[in-house]
Amino acid sequence: MTEQETFYNEIIADLENGRLVLPTLPEVALKVRDIVDDPDTTSAKLAGIIVTDPALSTRLVKVANSALYRGRYPVESIQMAVSRLGLTMVRNLVTSLVMEQMFQATSNRLEKRLHDLWEHSTEVAAISQIIASKQAGIKADEAMLAGLIHDIGILPILIKAEESPAMFKDPAVLNSLILRLHTRIGAAILRSWKFPESLIAVAAEHENYDRDTGKGPDLVDIIQVANIQSYMNTNKALRQEQLQNVKAFTKLNIDTNINVVELDENSAEYAEALTLFGAM
Repeated sequence: MTEQETFYNEIIADLENGRLVLPTLPEVALKVRDIVDDPDTTSAKLAGIIVTDPALSTRLVKVANSALYRGRYPVESIQMAVSRLGLTMVRNLVTSLVMEQMFQATSNRLEKRLHDLWEHSTEVAAISQIIASKQAGIKADEAMLAGLIHDIGILPILIKAEESPAMFKDPAVLNSLILRLHTRIGAAILRSWKFPESLIAVAAEHENYDRDTGKGPDLVDIIQVANIQSYMNTNKALRQEQLQNVKAFTKLNIDTNINVVELDENSAEYAEALTLFGAM
């Protein structure tokens, strides 16, 4: 049995037996979710949780004043931000803003991998926000969060690979393992976080380009197109004949020849979304 096969079998066994170490959401995100899920909650209660984290508070006020969300008057406090954005949107934004904490490297071997993964995730999130803003019935903030978590299943694979240094010596082998494993592990992570099925489906199905629910476009369709477009002009780009077979483009009414980021009407919105995560 090759080292690759051994690694694959071990990680699947660990996942099935509950031994695989899955990342956990930062505490503030869990508290915010609990507050929002409480039917008796108020915006004041939610604001009270957020202000206990000064760095998060500053970033959320900045988001509320950004071109993506700002209203007629500037937001000067968390209470104003919650009132303007609403409980559900604040929950999604808080989760998005603290997500970067899970991509911090604990070793030099992991540093570049995690940096590149976070950079890719933020790019997909920004593209997803653009696409969702033009689709009826799909919330842009939820699409942004979906973009950030679509590859979350890669984290446990990289952490376990760190125990086998040989895995990092051959990037092609590690990439092959990630491709085979990350969607299944990603879905398991989001189930453990008690995320809604719509987001679990993003982690599980975003690589399945033959997917067709027979219904209108959903979050998976948006993430598929955003993910594909993030690889344009790279060695991971799909060929035109492959793109034409991806049903998500048709469902979203997006031309496979068009990069949504390069459209003048979208470029500023894309840049603004990236700045939310310090990506520019």
